[in-house]
Amino acid sequence: MNRARVQDTNVCGVNAAIVVIEGKWKTALLWLLETGPHRPGEIRRKLPDISERVLTQALREMEEDGLVHREVYDVMPPKTVYSLTAFGQELSDALAPLSDWGHRRLDRLTAVPTAS
Repeated sequence: MNRARVQDTNVCGVNAAIVVIEGKWKTALLWLLETGPHRPGEIRRKLPDISERVLTQALREMEEDGLVHREVYDVMPPKTVYSLTAFGQELSDALAPLSDWGHRRLDRLTAVPTAS
């Protein structure tokens, strides 16, 4: 779904929620920021496969969606810290049951079939 279409109030709520977490990295970023504030370098070390460009884009979109707070400190060298907003924490909490379901699904997929 196009991010612009989220403004349409006739869209299903699930679709509106999926738009803010779509992509490979946003759920991982939510999970990571749930543990506390992180600087961009820390995020890159913990998610080594994410590129600088994709990280920046994902964090900007998450900030626009009200999920992430970006704090810039006026020091040299510049220091930026990202953390979840209350709205972002609410989304993370809402995704927890879905994550549990996903783990149960993975367990079923890897279970050894029993002989009849």
